[in-house]
Amino acid sequence: MADYQSHEFDVIVIGAGGAGLRAAIEASRQGAKTAIICKSLLGKAHTVMAEGGAAAALANADDRDDWQTHFKDTMKGGKYLNNWRMAEIHAQESPDRIRELEQWGAVFDRTPQGLINQRNFGGHTYPRLAHVGDSTGLEIIRTLQEKGIHSGVDVFMEYTVRDLLQAEDGTCTGCVAYDRVDGKMHAFSAKSVILATGGITRCWSVCSGSWEYTGDGHALALWAGAELIDMEFVQFHPTGMVWPPSVRGILVTEGVRGEGGVLKNSEGVRFMFDNVPEMFKGDHAETEEEAKEWVRQVVAGQKASVRRPPELLTRDVVAKAINKEVAEGRGSTHGGVYLDIASQRSAEEIIAKLPSMHHQFRELAGVDITKEPMEVGPTAHYVMGGVRVDAETQESTVKGLYAAGEVASGLHGANRLGGNSLSDLIVFGKRAGEFAAKRATEIAQPALDVSQVESAVTAALAPLGREGGENPGIIYDDLREMMQTKVGIIRTNDNLESALVDLKDFHERVKNANPGSALLYNSGWHQALDLTNMVDISTTCALAALTRTESRGGHTRDDFPEPDTGKWSHTINVIWMEDSEVKIRQEEIDQPPEELEKLLDRSKKKEA
Repeated sequence: MADYQSHEFDVIVIGAGGAGLRAAIEASRQGAKTAIICKSLLGKAHTVMAEGGAAAALANADDRDDWQTHFKDTMKGGKYLNNWRMAEIHAQESPDRIRELEQWGAVFDRTPQGLINQRNFGGHTYPRLAHVGDSTGLEIIRTLQEKGIHSGVDVFMEYTVRDLLQAEDGTCTGCVAYDRVDGKMHAFSAKSVILATGGITRCWSVCSGSWEYTGDGHALALWAGAELIDMEFVQFHPTGMVWPPSVRGILVTEGVRGEGGVLKNSEGVRFMFDNVPEMFKGDHAETEEEAKEWVRQVVAGQKASVRRPPELLTRDVVAKAINKEVAEGRGSTHGGVYLDIASQRSAEEIIAKLPSMHHQFRELAGVDITKEPMEVGPTAHYVMGGVRVDAETQESTVKGLYAAGEVASGLHGANRLGGNSLSDLIVFGKRAGEFAAKRATEIAQPALDVSQVESAVTAALAPLGREGGENPGIIYDDLREMMQTKVGIIRTNDNLESALVDLKDFHERVKNANPGSALLYNSGWHQALDLTNMVDISTTCALAALTRTESRGGHTRDDFPEPDTGKWSHTINVIWMEDSEVKIRQEEIDQPPEELEKLLDRSKKKEA
């Protein structure tokens, strides 16, 4: 008989980033006995990496802003593959969630009038990002943690969830996890389970994510029979550090460009002027003089009466433009491009507005960004794809299983606008907690299925009993390099087909990975288990990318370089697992009702 400790809760939240904390707070507020299970230490969530701000139409910096414009920007940025209802809810509820954070103690930067200040970001019509210098995510986590701890939420730190428990009809009834410190197993009975595990970007060798981002929630949902959507859409943030190699991929906030930073190639040319897609023409400056006037007005605290610089195009456009400059031989010394804020702002302004960036480059690269440009390049940063959820409740296609934040999908469509991630967390984290708690009031506590628990425990411990086989660290590095090469920012049919063949081989290698036999502090064991997630989730990405024969948003096919204005303009890929095999089908996406469709007509005509 397997050795494990059992627990009972109304609602279990897996993940302690912005979405998980907000979900747990809401569930507890509704009277549910709530627990958070997090893979790392409380406070070390990826939300802290979201430095630039949280998008919400507060209209504090420009009174022309409203939720309708935010909705339109989100749909346009997502190339109209968004779940329109999620985009509507997000645009309508973000302002209240930001004000709520302020009531709970978040200290946002202020306008001269004492209102929450807002900055410009790519793809947003008006300055819309509520921010705290360039440490917004950190302030949000601090605020939510303090609120969550005082809400009576139990926290299980440094635990990894390996399996979801299910009733005979497929309903989610809890989970099985292990303590990463001592290796002890734990089984949790729950009336509702919320996935808030973040993303998958450790599947690529150049990424902004730390070791936790191995697709745990995506895999748990897939294995439980839930549907995933949009897995081909992976956002390569345009600006990650490229030097030195030890920090390659670490995020450089879009706030640098939001404060006026410009992108230049090795010839000193602002190349983004030559990379404005037809659908965005008219929204962005066409000359350097016009762009400089925009910066002057922003610095002066005026309403910008000129069009935004092309550096503030959507992330997919900027990332592809940088990739093109490097590929054509106009890259920086270390294979990126130059991001220059020093020529646009004074040293005092840079240090006041971008203190973390100033510290990051000084300490990690020996670069003073108040005097010289940064070297930046695309880095795997965010996955638009994830668990398919109901727009209102955030429940997945498996009863009792909810998802919020990056692990969920629908809001962002083919490409996420910067700043929408933080407001996504608090809007849909709140909704997931609310409806998970409501479900908990309507059903009895499920009993732990001993056979399921023992099977999960046996599977988790299996790598420790292997003899021979590879070091999981070698498999991990090989997998990430393969994904970077074959399922990276630019994709082709041949590379994607080759990747799927490679992934079958990786599946076999992972089954034989040998981490040694120790339970205590065995990072190789943790990695061997993470690899099972990474291989399956990498397969969903590669299969979806192979299937979508066009370029759109975060998905670029070199052999199909243009967006398809026919089938793929209104079709999404749906992925699920059946008999341990990943399956895929296509579905037409629901279109907005007439009153919302009218908001999008102008943008759609431009795109056509």
